[in-house]
Formats: sequence, C-alpha cells, structure tokens
Amino acid sequence: MKLLKKTGMLLLCAVFVFSMLLPMGARAQEDAVKAGQTGEAAERRTSEQGKADEGDTVLRQISLSVGDGQDTPVFKAGEKTALTINVMNKGNTDARNVRIAPVVGSTDQWPFDMNKLNYELDLGDIGAGKQASAVWGSDKEPLTVRSDVTGKSYQLIFKITYDDGQKAYETDKYVFVKTTAAEKPSDGGGSEKPQNPGGSGSGSDSTGGGSGSGSGVSGGEDLSAGGVYNGEPMVSGGSGSTGNGSVPRVIVTGFSTEPGEVRAGTNFKLIVHLKNTSKQTAVRNMLFDFQAPAAGTDAAAEAPAFLPVSGSSSIYLENIPADGTKDISIDLNARADLVQKPYSISMTMKYEDNDAVQYDGESSLAIPVKQEARYEFSEIQISPDTVAVGEEANITCNLYNLGRVKMYNVKVRFESDAIEGQEQFLGNLDSGASGMIDGIVTAVEESYDESNCKLILTYEDDAGNETTVEQPFTMTVTAMEDMTEMEMMGEIPAETPSSPLPLIIGVVAAVIVIGAAAAVVIIKRRKKKRLAEEEEELMDEVERFTEDEREQP
Repeated sequence: MKLLKKTGMLLLCAVFVFSMLLPMGARAQEDAVKAGQTGEAAERRTSEQGKADEGDTVLRQISLSVGDGQDTPVFKAGEKTALTINVMNKGNTDARNVRIAPVVGSTDQWPFDMNKLNYELDLGDIGAGKQASAVWGSDKEPLTVRSDVTGKSYQLIFKITYDDGQKAYETDKYVFVKTTAAEKPSDGGGSEKPQNPGGSGSGSDSTGGGSGSGSGVSGGEDLSAGGVYNGEPMVSGGSGSTGNGSVPRVIVTGFSTEPGEVRAGTNFKLIVHLKNTSKQTAVRNMLFDFQAPAAGTDAAAEAPAFLPVSGSSSIYLENIPADGTKDISIDLNARADLVQKPYSISMTMKYEDNDAVQYDGESSLAIPVKQEARYEFSEIQISPDTVAVGEEANITCNLYNLGRVKMYNVKVRFESDAIEGQEQFLGNLDSGASGMIDGIVTAVEESYDESNCKLILTYEDDAGNETTVEQPFTMTVTAMEDMTEMEMMGEIPAETPSSPLPLIIGVVAAVIVIGAAAAVVIIKRRKKKRLAEEEEELMDEVERFTEDEREQP
C-alpha cells in the first residue's frame, strides 16, 4: 500500500513539472513568432528602399573612386595653380559626410608649398552614381608649385572618410600628377642638330689657286663637313717648270674608305684617288706621307686621330703618266675616344718631272668618324608594384648616355597588352648626361607573365637616322577588384527560434523514466523485505513447534 502511495506521488510530481514547463514553451513560441514578424517588417522596409526582394539579404554598396575621366595634370615649377580631384560614388548607396584630405609624409609626396596646417575638405553627401569635386587652391589662395620640382611624377595619396547613416568608413585612394622643372637659362651654345656631314669621303675636286707661296693649303678652307682640298704644288729644285713652261700638278680627286663608314675604335683602309692634270708631262718617283692632326681635350694626352696600322705613314708610287690617274691606299686606325665628327688628315707629296725638277704638294682630306651610341637604363621602378585593371601606375627610371655621341629627339613609350600610356619626349641628350623617364600607365588587362611589358626607346643621330631599342620589364596586373568599400550593411533577418515543445517532451519523458525506475527499485526493496519478514516468521513458528514437542512427555 505504501508502495502505491509513493508511486502515485512521483507521477503527481511529473505532471506538476510538465504543467509548469508547458506555459514557458508557449511563451517562447510566442516570442519566436513576434521576432519573425519583426524580421519581416525590417525586410519590408528594406524592400521599400529598392535594395532587395522580400526574404533576400540586402546588399548595400558604397564605392568611392578618385580622378575618373580626368587627364593627368601637369604643373610647372613656381606657378600659381589649383588642384581639382573628382570623387565619384560608383555604389548603389549614398555616401554621407564625405571628407577628403591629402596624406603628406614628406615633400617627396606633395609638389606644392605647404601654406596651411590642414588641407582637409568637406564634400558633404555624394549620391549613388554621383560625383563631387575636391578643389585645393583658388584665385585668392592659390596653390604654389614648389620651385625645386625636378620634372618627375608625384603619387598623391588621399584619405577619404564617410558613412552610410549607420556605420563610418575610411579608405585611401591615389592619383598621379606630373611636374616640369624650371627652365635653365640659355648658355648660348645652341642645341640645334648639326648639318649632315655628307657621305663617306667622295670629296670635292679643287685645284687651288694662288701663286704657290706658303704651305699650299688655304687657311680659309673649311673641311668640317668632310671632303678634299688640294694645295698649289711648289718647286723644291730646278727652274720651277718644264721645258715647255707648264707645271705638272698632282691632285686628289676623291677618296673612299673600307668599310664605307668609319667607326671610332676600328681599323679602316683609306683609298686616295690621284690624277696628273698635265696633258704633256708625266711625273715619277712619287712619295706620299699621311699625318693626322692631334685630337683630344687634355693637352698632355693629345694624340693623332688616325694612326697607321703598320707603323709607317709613307707610301711610294713609281709614276703617273700625263693626264693619268692612280690610286694609293693605307690602313689606319681611328682612336676609340674620338667624338663623332669629320677629322682632317694631311697628305704631303713629293715627285719629279722628266727633267728631274722636284715638286712638293699637299692635300687635306676630311674623314667623318661615327661613334656607337652607348646607353644604359637604371632599374625600372613601378609604383605601386601591383595594380588592378583600371588603376594607374607610375613607371620611372633614368637613361644614361654613356657614349661620346649626342642623342637627338629621344622619345619613350610603354607597350604591352596589359597596360597603355602616352609617349614621353625627353629631347636631346648630350654625351655623359642622363634623362629621367617618368610615365603614367593605366592597367587594361590582367597579366602575371615575366617580362610582359616593354619600354620602347627611339632616338636619332646627327644625320637624322632613327634607332629603336626595347627594354623588357615585368608588371603585375591583377583582375579588377571588387568594390573595396563594398560592405554587407543590410539587415540580416533574425533567426527564428526553434520550438521548445521537443524540449518539454524530453523533460517530461525523463521525469517519467526516472519515476518509473525509482518505483521499480522501491518495489524490489519492499518485496525483498517482505520475503525476509515472512522467512523470519516461518522460522519463529518452527522454533515454537519444536519447543512444544520437547515439553510433551
């Protein structure tokens, strides 16, 4: 009986717990329904803004870019000017409270004089798809370009802050501007390209007038453009003329070189064409000697421009008949340090006529010498070193003219399927001078290949011949980035809480199981106790029965 009472009490407790948990589950279910209704209301509000359909996650985007559609500005050293930067919102959400300020860490990052402590500008709100202009400098307070700018490009970095009405954001953007250095005062030396010195030595015929006194070379003759000059022969012995009164003249009608173009530092053969102008008198026993004038800037180190390869500068010729022609040749070496220009070489001659009358003559030849252009590029610097499609990069390096020849009309451009940019004109580059290559390119196609870009250099020599060379380099162009300011700013629907009913059922089931287990344990204990009591009573009865039997006689 007692066992049944206790079991009933356990079941009553389980029912009581179940009744207490049931209202809590109902309240939780009601809260979940209310939360779901709140989420639906928020979603309806977002849908009214045209951002997403009902039930979808709202994606609101703000993407600010700078300099879109603007040409790269060029500023001259010392000028008063203004800097205008367009800021465009390419997103679908209005950008509020937009502020922009240049980030200036050193003068290398800002080509203008610093006249203010703060250059931050307030652009207000920029609607989706709209743009605003940030302008530094005005008629009253213009920006002044630093007088020490060297003509390089500057990467101007700007910090932009804004918000979407709920959350604040900050981003850095950059643009490039170009500068031009202050003009140097003219030194009067002139930078015009010299005239073409002509061919490789065909020369011009000249018999030279005059009475024959002096050296035989006219002091006013100009051989700077190449060619031949013949002096008047002088009589070194005898009566000064043949029996018929005529003077046999030997002149140089021209010359040629092998190879046709003489380059500094190489050997060449000089071939001289001679003619006896006398119609009646032959000349014989002829001796020719070649002497090149000294060349060089250091007086102590001056040496002839041309030296004989064999060591001897003299040539012997047996005779030239009347009105006849002959050629003589000599192997020469052009000094490696010669500047590109024509160099003169004097040829003296001694010969006799049929009456053993001796004559001395002299001719001058101007031989153009070419210098190979030598140049080097410094390491090509790319800033930034990695760009995305649509972004700009600044490419800089130096061009060193290591040769002894001037480079004219130097131009540079960048070529690649991955980038595009404008051609840059460097002008003329003197021997030993350097020029700065500073270009801005726009990335147009993704590329990771080695040496995927080329720097194309073109220049002219003093004869107007154009030379083109290529210098490969590598530039990493990544795919167009997703909008850097794109943020997941939409309302995310609250998760609907799961129903508490399974929890309640589990608790009740656990209580019932525990109650049933407790009832089984109690019943077993009660049964065991009852059996023990019955066994004890049986033993008592047996003992009493035994005692009664003993007491009977």
